[in-house]
Amino acid sequence: MTKRSGPLEGIRVLDLTTILFGPFGTQTLGDWGAEVIKVESPAGDGWRYSGQFRNRGMSGQFMAANRNKRSLALDLKQPDGKAVLRRLIPTVDVFVSNVRPAALARLGFGYDACRELNPRLVYATATGFGQDGPWAARPAFDEIVQAASGLASAIGTDDEPAFVPSLVGDKLCGLALTAAVSAALVRRERDGIGQLVEVPMLETVAAFNSIEMLGGHAFVPPIGPAGYKRVRKRRPVRTKDGWLTMLPYSGDNWCTFFEAVGHPECIEEFSVRDPVQRAANIDKIYDRMGEIAVTRTTAEWEELLLRIDVPHASFAKLVDVAEQPHLKAVDMFVELDHPTEGRIRQARPPARFSETPASIRRLPPHLGEHTREVLREAGYTDAEIADLIKRKTVAAP
Repeated sequence: MTKRSGPLEGIRVLDLTTILFGPFGTQTLGDWGAEVIKVESPAGDGWRYSGQFRNRGMSGQFMAANRNKRSLALDLKQPDGKAVLRRLIPTVDVFVSNVRPAALARLGFGYDACRELNPRLVYATATGFGQDGPWAARPAFDEIVQAASGLASAIGTDDEPAFVPSLVGDKLCGLALTAAVSAALVRRERDGIGQLVEVPMLETVAAFNSIEMLGGHAFVPPIGPAGYKRVRKRRPVRTKDGWLTMLPYSGDNWCTFFEAVGHPECIEEFSVRDPVQRAANIDKIYDRMGEIAVTRTTAEWEELLLRIDVPHASFAKLVDVAEQPHLKAVDMFVELDHPTEGRIRQARPPARFSETPASIRRLPPHLGEHTREVLREAGYTDAEIADLIKRKTVAAP
């Protein structure tokens, strides 16, 4: 693996997160150069067993969110397990957990306790709901948050809500976690003081969804209905031989489009020069586009739309995403040789840094793969480590 490190080189992270929200966020920290120690129970992160796998505990879904990490299998219910974590906390810059805060405090690792061990610590908690609200103690998963945030209503309708068929809440909250931790680290570099960072799923997704979906309710009192009609009505169009999405984006762009396809009458019929009237007619416009689209093949449309500078894209099937022309040209999907899982495919870190490139330096770890290594770094002797393994305080392959 490459040894180049990203902009967070030298930052050390204790990652006590499971499933997707937290691990996706901490993986990005790792992609950006941070050293991430994934602290797992002896049973392991439940995400290890979700999806398809060659070997139990190493599913493709787990590996997609847990590279650039070392795994320490540790039983925090045992006094010696807690002692291990207390020894590690002063050595790190960031502590991230999605254990519910009340439960973590009962274990002895609430923010105040950890701050005593390390005043410079950035302590990040990935919660389902803000801890100052009535749902603070509730568990949360992607479907719960899509429902409660209004996102499911935006995807479907108020009468028939529908889920995004992707764990979009977990993933966008993971990115929000990465950003929040990075911001807290910048502040710490200025004044030397750590802080508590909370990233709640419901609030994050509600804010995300509100940008366009508040609609008329962005004003008090409301001046119109909630939602964004153009976005809710958009749809792919069928060509002679496939599917395409095309999106003229300005009055001039719409005029150029209708002239190029031989329907200049649509310019006045749908008032496409005026954005307000164009939005009011969007259903009729999309219906007409659908009628026009079937007159050409996808390749013919792509040639025309590229020539007149109208945004467009043909649809990539899930099985063909790695072959999508642009993604293939930028090497978005990389193949790696894992020592036990064979050849694996992953999306590379998408953000680019000119001087400190993000990279994949460590392959996804087996449960407890680095237990001995991390404990030695913390000052434990081989005999002490053997004793901890014997008493099942820690686990190692």
